[in-house]
Amino acid sequence: MLITDDQLKVLLIKNNLINESGLKDIYEYIKNTETTLYDSLIEKNIISDENLGILIADYLKIPFVVLSKISIPQDIFHVIPERIARKYKIIPFSNDANGVKVASADPGNQDIIKMVEKKTGKQVFIYLATDRDIDNTFHIYRKDIQKKFESFLSGNVYDKELKLALDDAPITKIVDMIIEYAYEDRASDIHIEPQEKESLIRFRIDGMLHDMLKIPKEFHDRVIARIKVQSRLRTDEHMSSQDGKMRLKMAEEKLDIRVSILPVVDGEKAVLRLLSTHTRQFSLLDLGMNEIDLKKVTAAINKSYGMILSTGPTGSGKSTSIYALLKLLNKREKNITTVEDPVEYRIKGVNQINVNPKAGLTFATGLRSILRQDPNIVFVGEIRDIETAGIAVNAALTGHLVLSTVHTNDASTTLPRLTDMKVEPFLVASTVNVIIAQRLIRKICDMCKMSVDINKQELSKYIPEVKLVKHFGTKEQLRIFYGKGCKICHNTGYSGRIGVFEVLEVSEAIRKLIIAKADTNIIAKQAVSEGMTTMFDDGMEKIKIGTSSIQELLRVTKFDTL
Repeated sequence: MLITDDQLKVLLIKNNLINESGLKDIYEYIKNTETTLYDSLIEKNIISDENLGILIADYLKIPFVVLSKISIPQDIFHVIPERIARKYKIIPFSNDANGVKVASADPGNQDIIKMVEKKTGKQVFIYLATDRDIDNTFHIYRKDIQKKFESFLSGNVYDKELKLALDDAPITKIVDMIIEYAYEDRASDIHIEPQEKESLIRFRIDGMLHDMLKIPKEFHDRVIARIKVQSRLRTDEHMSSQDGKMRLKMAEEKLDIRVSILPVVDGEKAVLRLLSTHTRQFSLLDLGMNEIDLKKVTAAINKSYGMILSTGPTGSGKSTSIYALLKLLNKREKNITTVEDPVEYRIKGVNQINVNPKAGLTFATGLRSILRQDPNIVFVGEIRDIETAGIAVNAALTGHLVLSTVHTNDASTTLPRLTDMKVEPFLVASTVNVIIAQRLIRKICDMCKMSVDINKQELSKYIPEVKLVKHFGTKEQLRIFYGKGCKICHNTGYSGRIGVFEVLEVSEAIRKLIIAKADTNIIAKQAVSEGMTTMFDDGMEKIKIGTSSIQELLRVTKFDTL
């Protein structure tokens, strides 16, 4: 830490970001979660990572840089070897006649500065960058890892010398390299697929599958066997599906991996789900929620009873948002208990239960048992049947704060979904506090981001003109952004994802509509008239500022007529 916690406290109070009461809350949060003051400020939405970095840089009188917002030329980052860059959290981002500009999380490290000066023969200008920003920028070194894989596991060259080298290669190292590369690439899943002549390895990155590697078919069975051993699965079983878990020690954390093995035509296919807590250290602001919606959600979680529902399809980021809320709610005086299918991310101080239908532990039976455990806050992984819906609503009525997820298309359709599950409309109206609907859209890659001016008439073929005027104004030429495609983003033009949200706060007027069994469109229009931003409008704002593209928004949302 560049400055002490006491210095940081003085800075926060001086800039009116927090008061003594707020600090007391923060230190209680630190005690419960065993996190730092810096991280706690971000997770509690007191200040963003970037603004906190700017505040500290200004205090230290050091220039500040946001690496995620600039394009770093390929020939520059090799000024500092990857091993040194990761160890000292330092990345070069500019190299010209005037000197070398270097971003560091610890600008006071003179030894590393002298090393760069000696290597380049140029003056070094040091900038402060945040730990998170630097960690997110290390993917610029991925090219080296890719070359390493290609030389080690090339499936395109089958000469005698290479085959001998492959036969001698340790399978353990191959499996570890695949997982490490996927982890550094922020992949959520690894697919190892047997084909007729080779084995294809694909990574799901930002929700999309990418072909990454091909290895000789003769290595496939040995790779699968290694994964089975690590997951404590039967190595002699090849004709039925198997599920297991394993854990690997990475640089930042111990990585939990959920493993699924399934027999297919050409052998056994393995899918590894990487359950990284490192990539889940997000606040709701980090996830893309705007400040107005954040205030609505904060007001809802500060109530001692009622329901907070998160809705969206599989893979829309519901779990990440719920975990961000649970971390905010996690206090020593509160008993928080969850029932999940399965528990993917552990939260210190929270009692988490795995659903186990074979043992008779379902969402409904688990929730019923939880209510006998004197809880303050309950998280039910999903409301998917009449029994669970009834128990959850009754829990919210009897003084518990209940969080859960529901599979619906948007916020307003969640309300009739509950009544479809035999919950009386007056109970829905009196228990639901807020509904968060969301989707995930890919962010334009900052390393190859470009802008272009497009005529409004051209864009109106895809987006209603009324929406274009609402977000871009009346001008005829509109500036939009896109990713040109580079090696960093696998030539997709996208890197990372962000949420588009709509937060429906159940007001008195909306309660009356629910009781009257009003149509979802009427409820939605009422919510918009009270200030709700729809997912489409939230996405349009992100397009306007260059975070994402129109194609991405149209891919995951539909037009709203509100």
